[in-house]
Amino acid sequence: MAAAAATFAVQANAGGHGIDLEGKTVEWIIPFSETGGSAKWANFYAPLLSEALPGQPTVVVKFMPGAGSTKGANFFQEQDYADSEGTLIFGSSGSTQFPFLLGDPRVKYNYADWNVVLASGTGGVAYLPPDMAAKMDGLDASGLQGEDFIYGSQGATRLDLVPLLAWEMLGLQVEPVFGIKGRGDGRLMFERGEANIDYQTSSSFLSGVTPLVEAGTAVPMMSWGALDADGNIVRDPTFPDMPTFKEVCEATDGCETSGTQWDAWKAFFIAGFPAQKMVFLPNGASADAIATYTQAFEAVKARADFGDISSKRLGKYPQMTGAEAQGALESGTNVPQEAKDFVVGWLEERYGVTLN
Repeated sequence: MAAAAATFAVQANAGGHGIDLEGKTVEWIIPFSETGGSAKWANFYAPLLSEALPGQPTVVVKFMPGAGSTKGANFFQEQDYADSEGTLIFGSSGSTQFPFLLGDPRVKYNYADWNVVLASGTGGVAYLPPDMAAKMDGLDASGLQGEDFIYGSQGATRLDLVPLLAWEMLGLQVEPVFGIKGRGDGRLMFERGEANIDYQTSSSFLSGVTPLVEAGTAVPMMSWGALDADGNIVRDPTFPDMPTFKEVCEATDGCETSGTQWDAWKAFFIAGFPAQKMVFLPNGASADAIATYTQAFEAVKARADFGDISSKRLGKYPQMTGAEAQGALESGTNVPQEAKDFVVGWLEERYGVTLN
């Protein structure tokens, strides 16, 4: 990966020729169902990417859900650039990164083999039915501690570990129903009354949950927050009026914002959200291909209307290319060993998940 990034820098500085995709179809693999945040993210970018790529190829989003995204990621790992010639890209999520970080035996992919061309930050929002939300006293969630909650989950080793651990730190009794194929399916469970607590990434919350809030059937509980320049958790810029998990934790008896458990939650939050979604070219991608896609995404970001349309669909988060994307990849695929050890032990004790 580092070699590919260095090669791209030389190529870009030398004014590389790039690749021409005229008359071709670019297949963008999303390892989730068509109902979640990754689908909304890819469907937002796909037509813009088509316009920006040389030759204006058709960009088709292909959904490949299964095993919490490892099915699609394992498939992509097996692909070689020479076979696709720039017509195959992959969209990962924090739910793809976490199994990799935790050593899930189902993982056959390696981020070091892939070539990042875009990294998108995002946030997340937890929400409740009105009757449950009424039991909170301002930011204090203590009134929820005696309730029984059902949550539709993709799996405890996926991005869902961030909300599951947060709710446990707040003392909530949340029983996950594992096996859904995307976060959108969790929202549908909430809408049908099959779940009474849920969270969505920002893009899905904006499009799928905001109508529920406006209809009075869902009430935001908290966001996970965002990071400031010093690495502190602050309010999410997309939801500045919404308290963060840190604020709710500080207001709730028994929840601590220091110590091993907090450090583990924060480490996985950082790995899962500031660099939550990324676009990759497969192993062996040429410097020309990396330059072509990087420049295309940079052209998309440079559109006069990009800030307006992206904030409405994705929220107000960094959209990173080049060295920034590479840095985001590194932060998203590395967590301290102490945080890994805590989460691995917690997963085994709480959910019977053994990762060895």
